[in-house]
Amino acid sequence: MGLSLEMVLFVHFLVLLGIGINGVDGSISSSTLRKIDRINMGGPYLAIIVPNTFEMNPLLQSSSFVPDHKLPYLDFSGRRFRIGRLRNEKVIVVMTGLSMLNAGIATQLMLSLFKVKGVLHYGIAGNANPQLQIGDVTIPQFWAHTGLWNWQRYGDGPEDELALESNGDYTREIGYLRFSDYNNSTQCNISSENLLNNVWFQPEEIFPVDGVPEQRHHAFWVPVNDHYFAVAERVQGLRLGGCVNGTCLPRAPMVVRVERGISSNTFVDNRAYRELLNSKFNATAIDMETAAVALVCHQQNMPFIAFRSLSDLAGGGSALSNEASLFTALASQNAVDVLISFTSLLSS
Repeated sequence: MGLSLEMVLFVHFLVLLGIGINGVDGSISSSTLRKIDRINMGGPYLAIIVPNTFEMNPLLQSSSFVPDHKLPYLDFSGRRFRIGRLRNEKVIVVMTGLSMLNAGIATQLMLSLFKVKGVLHYGIAGNANPQLQIGDVTIPQFWAHTGLWNWQRYGDGPEDELALESNGDYTREIGYLRFSDYNNSTQCNISSENLLNNVWFQPEEIFPVDGVPEQRHHAFWVPVNDHYFAVAERVQGLRLGGCVNGTCLPRAPMVVRVERGISSNTFVDNRAYRELLNSKFNATAIDMETAAVALVCHQQNMPFIAFRSLSDLAGGGSALSNEASLFTALASQNAVDVLISFTSLLSS
């Protein structure tokens, strides 16, 4: 996307007139604007969005990533945008930080400031599918934010209309979590009541860039780009690392295209909730950022795909102890290896 030529010329005009933008909160300084203009002249770029430092460092340390020798990075609004090449593609890399909010802000900044042709997101994730193992890299076709809830009043049930449902603000179409199903004091497979009652999963309100301003749409399952997903099929034979300091996984990790991944501002380390997410949504990867990136790209009509490497079976239950702490580095490296391989195929 990037700043339009009209916007760039307008801001330069203000500077020439002495209508200062330096030192004004919420503005882009003239020096930063010149750097952005210079970067965009070299575009378009693939945007690489990564959550945390330990996931980003294997990419920056890879021989496949070459920083731009004249302007290797631009610091803006608390984030560092790293400019360079990954194999044959021009890229800009940004670290978001933890959570849906940070991921959404970083993605929107990337798309607003720079001339971007597609978004690649990667990182580690919890695993909701016991058929897969630690170290496997998943490429979901759809992503959803499962942390937007309508918490139903105690005493109401599935047949009772939710507050504001008639206004179109909430829906019962997606499904719910009934807390009483997970009480310890169940008898004869009949759940006793629970004051927490039910929460109903809700879609996000979105405002597409090509839509009518302030006219809301709703999105729950957000698809990745069809072309990107087709290219990702060719990555599935990639050999990945399977050992850490002499400790090896039961089998060699693999790259797998799966149906669904989910995100929310919740670190899921609970077996019961993991099983709910897998049975209700057929979810595999569970993380805290991807759906935010997907939703921003969806609103902006920007091609998007995500690679999430499984670092643990959410809530435990595998034969591997200390899963996340032991295999985080391995999972991060595997995600980077898939990203690099995908980028090579994309440019070819």
